[in-house]
Amino acid sequence: MPRGTWVYNPHAGGVPIPPAARQAVEERIRRVAEEQFAGKYTRLDIRFRGQFCYVDAYTEPVVTPGWPPPGGPESPEAYLERLRNTPTHLCRLRYFGTPDRWGFAFYAYSSESYKPSVFSSGDFLGPPEEAFVAAAEAYLN
Repeated sequence: MPRGTWVYNPHAGGVPIPPAARQAVEERIRRVAEEQFAGKYTRLDIRFRGQFCYVDAYTEPVVTPGWPPPGGPESPEAYLERLRNTPTHLCRLRYFGTPDRWGFAFYAYSSESYKPSVFSSGDFLGPPEEAFVAAAEAYLN
């Protein structure tokens, strides 16, 4: 690549999310979550840091007969409570200063890190609800 050439990277940079944008994106995500994923989670955790919005879901654990086995390091009640309080990391959004153009990264459990993703349209930037739906369909269904 020639020296001094600038390459656009939709998975780098961004700008800090102002309070009004934080409130708006949280409302948008919660609305689509309630409309499309009611009953699939017990609560959502939407938090902000710099240019990022992180979305996690908490779920009720699925309990099969005989699990956890008796005599383990923690009681069955403690085990279930620990699972209830362990988040399912869904996605990270990156803010670029406009309400409908966010970067998107899935949480990859294989590497325990966020991996850049594209929207279903094939675009690198899109609305936050679309990113949430893609991640929720992967992890909450």
